[in-house]
Amino acid sequence: MPSLTKGNKYMFLQPDAEEHHDKVILKVKGGANLHAQHNSTRVRCCYRILCGLLLLLGIALVAYQLNLMMYVAKFFQPGIWGMPDCQTSTPPVCKLIPIPERFDCYPENDLTEEKCTARGCCWNAPVDDSFLALPPLDVPYCYYPENYTPYKMEDLHVTETGYAATLRREVPSYYPRDVMKLALDVRFETTSRLHFKVYDPDNKRYEVPIATPPAGKKVQVRDYNVNFTVVPFSIVITRKSTGAKIFDTGFPAMIYADQFLQLSTSLPSHNIYGLGEQTGPLRVNTNWTRISMWARDHFPVEHANLYGVHPFYLGVEDDGNSFGVFLLNSNAMETIIQPLPAITFRTLGGIFDFYIFLGPDPGSVVQQYLDVVGRPAMPPYWGLGYHLCRWGYKNSTDLRNIIDRMRKSLIPYDVQWNDIDYMHKSMDFTLDKARYSELPDIIQDLHDNDQHYVHILDPGISAVQGSGNYPPFDEGMSMDIFIKNSTGNDPILGKVWPGIVAFPDWTHPRAVEYWTRQISNFHKTVSFDGLWIDENEPTSRLDGSTVGCDNSSSLDFPVYTPGVADNSLQARTLCPSAKQYAGLHYNLHNLYGLMEMNTTHRALLSVTGKRPFIISRSTYSSAGRYGGHWLGDNESIFKDMYYSITGILSFSMFGIPLIGADICGFNGNANEELCQRWHQLGAFYPFSRNHNSVGMSAQDPASFSQAMQNSTRAALLTRYLLMPYLYTLFHEASSQGLTVARPLFYEFPKDRETYGIDKQFLWGSALLISPVLTQNTVKVKAYFPNCIWYDFYTGLRLASEGKYAVIDAPMDKINLHIRGGYILPTQEPALQAMKSRKNKFGILVALSDSGLARGQLFWDDGETVNTYETGTYNLVTFSAAQDTITSELLHVGYKANMLLGTVTVLGTPSRPQSVTVNGAKADYEYDSEHKVLHITDLSTDLLKPFTVQWKLA
Repeated sequence: MPSLTKGNKYMFLQPDAEEHHDKVILKVKGGANLHAQHNSTRVRCCYRILCGLLLLLGIALVAYQLNLMMYVAKFFQPGIWGMPDCQTSTPPVCKLIPIPERFDCYPENDLTEEKCTARGCCWNAPVDDSFLALPPLDVPYCYYPENYTPYKMEDLHVTETGYAATLRREVPSYYPRDVMKLALDVRFETTSRLHFKVYDPDNKRYEVPIATPPAGKKVQVRDYNVNFTVVPFSIVITRKSTGAKIFDTGFPAMIYADQFLQLSTSLPSHNIYGLGEQTGPLRVNTNWTRISMWARDHFPVEHANLYGVHPFYLGVEDDGNSFGVFLLNSNAMETIIQPLPAITFRTLGGIFDFYIFLGPDPGSVVQQYLDVVGRPAMPPYWGLGYHLCRWGYKNSTDLRNIIDRMRKSLIPYDVQWNDIDYMHKSMDFTLDKARYSELPDIIQDLHDNDQHYVHILDPGISAVQGSGNYPPFDEGMSMDIFIKNSTGNDPILGKVWPGIVAFPDWTHPRAVEYWTRQISNFHKTVSFDGLWIDENEPTSRLDGSTVGCDNSSSLDFPVYTPGVADNSLQARTLCPSAKQYAGLHYNLHNLYGLMEMNTTHRALLSVTGKRPFIISRSTYSSAGRYGGHWLGDNESIFKDMYYSITGILSFSMFGIPLIGADICGFNGNANEELCQRWHQLGAFYPFSRNHNSVGMSAQDPASFSQAMQNSTRAALLTRYLLMPYLYTLFHEASSQGLTVARPLFYEFPKDRETYGIDKQFLWGSALLISPVLTQNTVKVKAYFPNCIWYDFYTGLRLASEGKYAVIDAPMDKINLHIRGGYILPTQEPALQAMKSRKNKFGILVALSDSGLARGQLFWDDGETVNTYETGTYNLVTFSAAQDTITSELLHVGYKANMLLGTVTVLGTPSRPQSVTVNGAKADYEYDSEHKVLHITDLSTDLLKPFTVQWKLA
């Protein structure tokens, strides 16, 4: 066990022999018993008082000269020293704390000076704050004093996993039912991952029921140091290599009450990303921004809590190192980001369960995060094709006409979808036989053409059809499967499209059995290939239930409500007091979509025996393990097209790579220019779907002019050409936790200019996508980080030292550039993904300045589950060096006819004298203007090593 050594200012933990590599400092700001006593204490105190008075006199003189005395006058207004209701009798130490450093002591909406000072906090409303840029959140006028009564740490000791200690509070906070005694558990789980929990050791509190890595013995080599402050308690986590503070809770704002938990930490820079689901720029605004997390049916607008919850952020430090922080908590939550910079977490339940990731690069941070919550599922190959949907297909004839129109346009098109139109009275697992009797035949026709079909399911099950008339409800009642009201006796009822409904409880032990039965029965009639699960926040058109919520319940009306839409936790959803098998909906609400994804994934595995394809509106951390997400009911405007990029990049870091937005927008009538530009961008969404709302004009590409169709066809054929590369990226995401769509700073974290770029993005490391995002625009200002880039269409070489360039972007083109040093696998495209798979492959080689390049191709049958785990796949790597390209077979476990048909080499400095493939002469062409070598008419077996060589003059 360690011992504590007393000192004047610090207390050092003396480690055991095996702990010599730990650096743990205990800093003490209070508590006389924790300091060594000295005979000169009084003398030193007098000396300090004298120095303090002289310092105040100097400050006053300076303030007078700088015309700051009005702030001093404000500081001494009556009430500023008002005593709190339940704090210590020591007056608050209030001073003119700079605005960026103020931590809000009164986040409620009914703030007054009297209420502020009653909490023992400081009041200082600026006399004139017009000099401030208007932030999205008010600057706090009521803020914590320096001597706010804190938790203090006791009994810090070494454990097998790290450290443990007790945290104790002497007086309550201003929220009811404080937990006065807490346990701290710090675990050194991996070299780059620290995990710490703060919990009630005497009373079991709710914890998020998702699988995370079990705690083992602490690792001995770590990228981080951990320091503690005793009074007030804080934990400081620093990067060992640089000393940068990654997480520092040394602020007087920690509260741990039953329904209000609050913790603040500094941020090492202003470059913060994540914290979803939200709409806005990719980099979080640190100028007083609130991000609230409570799953809600709300169309995507800025400063609103949306469909999913992801309490994870990734940061880039000023030196380019990266880190991540994940709070494993699913209660209603908000985060406040302020320009210190710092972040405050407020949550209405559960525990503090933090994971800290040390990176050091952005990709590594995401990998470390996914090591905790789980890596994403591999999608079926056809799921990467182009999808078409709308709400408002009137009947089978209307649907068939759309399919025929798209086929005649010769635009790549893989998957047809249906919204609720196909249902009888909008009820799940029903078919409107009057309007959609031909749907089974239409689906068979799609299947005959190597196309697929997906339809919508909502969780609400109609509860008013009468006994014996609607099996999904009858069976749910007999299995006791529905969420209960606060009494626990009857199902809680809401209202959605079919009217009054009950909601399946996905935590019920028979939920999978129930859901599988409904899906299986309906699949016998409608042979769908995937499912779109919507409105699973869950959504209700009634607030709470058909009878409202319990006005006396602190669950339905908590002492504090985060800044959520309508300022209510029950708005357009269920009462938080509703009861589920695993606990209160109050705790589980944000997990409802995740749990439906899990249940649906297991049901589809059982019914189809193939890789499930699931797109869900509501998500939580780890949702990528079961499916993908679309960004919800966006608007047909250019701004929402731009925000689709930031949403896709955010969800990529959340571990949900199968992500896209409704191409052309869901709400509103998209004009041709918008829809044409959006299709160019949407062709490079990882999940590419066009979808719009009922009553809006048609926006499938075949409904527009020939020029627009030609442009969309070209963009989508490029997507299908690159689909082997895209599929390989999804394999790397599923097997290693890498990302598919990436912001530029992922690949260039040392380039500070990339930190704010969110109008361009990358596929993997190699393909740069620079779309047009504004109206009446035929040029793009694109940033090219420091390396070699090649125009995708011409092969023209662009050597950049990290500069912007204005490039042409005519209406029929989206700008794409390939990064030097990479090899992209391609395939001759067809109009359906599964047909493309029968064609020859190609490789696109982009040479670096030194003539080097690398890439790989992952290949399996595109639909069988767990091919990587079972070894039924092929993995081929490609390398270029010294005018030679070679392949290496890392794994061969899938029998397939894989022929290489073309090789294109960008950056070939001069016309070759000869080209050989496996020693035999090959046909080739050379573009001397753009320095591109085209080797064609090959039939080289990719499942055997090959060598391509060219000899320059």
